[in-house]
Amino acid sequence: MPITLPETLPAYDILSQEGVMVMSPGRAAMQDIRPLKIGLLNLMPKKIQTENQFARLIGATPLQIDLHLIRMTEHRTRNTAAEHMEAFYRPFQDVKHEKFDGLIITGAPIEHLPFEQVTYWDELREVFDWTQTHVHSTFGVCWGGMAMIHHFHGVQKHMLKAKAFGCFRHDNLQPTSPFLRGFSDEFVIPVSRWTEMDQREIDAQPGLVTLLGSDQVGPCLVADAAHRALYIFNHFEYDSDTLKQEYDRDVASGTPVTVPVDYYPGDDPAQRPRNRWRSHAHLLYGNWINEIYQSTPYEIDAIGA
Repeated sequence: MPITLPETLPAYDILSQEGVMVMSPGRAAMQDIRPLKIGLLNLMPKKIQTENQFARLIGATPLQIDLHLIRMTEHRTRNTAAEHMEAFYRPFQDVKHEKFDGLIITGAPIEHLPFEQVTYWDELREVFDWTQTHVHSTFGVCWGGMAMIHHFHGVQKHMLKAKAFGCFRHDNLQPTSPFLRGFSDEFVIPVSRWTEMDQREIDAQPGLVTLLGSDQVGPCLVADAAHRALYIFNHFEYDSDTLKQEYDRDVASGTPVTVPVDYYPGDDPAQRPRNRWRSHAHLLYGNWINEIYQSTPYEIDAIGA
């Protein structure tokens, strides 16, 4: 939450430049508060696990969040009970007349496919365009972020020779970004993907700013102010044992897999993994929610006007 200070106080400018949430008394007096309406377009096969991960992060603020679960209209999941989907999810075609303060679009385990070969690609492109008139701020995660940046900017995803799998050190490239308030200069993020985005292609697109990146696994978090969007290609939302579940699954199925990088103590899969990204996960999603709160219209129907 922001701190209210007189605009003439020296600390106002100093803290603002440092990325601290500062608000003038006049602006504070004009604020009205209502629940923030956040949508989760869940493309992951394990719907319930993904719901828990994102709800945990966006619910850890003093603000009231009204979470709506959304699915692709024609796509049917085989990994979550139909009763759960029927009870808690609405298809996109049923919600596209509504306005949302924020929307999270998750990843999907379909990296090997060209975007155009994804069965629901046409509807997903409709979703992306819809966000420009019906959503105040959109957060694309992993494949969802890659799909968004491809749709709006033509940036391609590239197959890796080997899976990027483990916990990799990343650098804070834009410390004064409001989305990175409280971030350390470097930290670890779980990574689990067969594709990557090329930093040179991102840099070639006007208006895209890379906020987090790694010498080992490339760009991580990209801001797209013109489309009111963030694209993150790695997994702050992962639970402590999510990489372990993926590793154990591949071992059990006989799939060739390496031990996740810098994940288990001593790189020993017999050891219990330690969570070293939780605090930054809460910072990022808390900052995103706060930026929505600071800038979204009080009258939700005014979004996109």
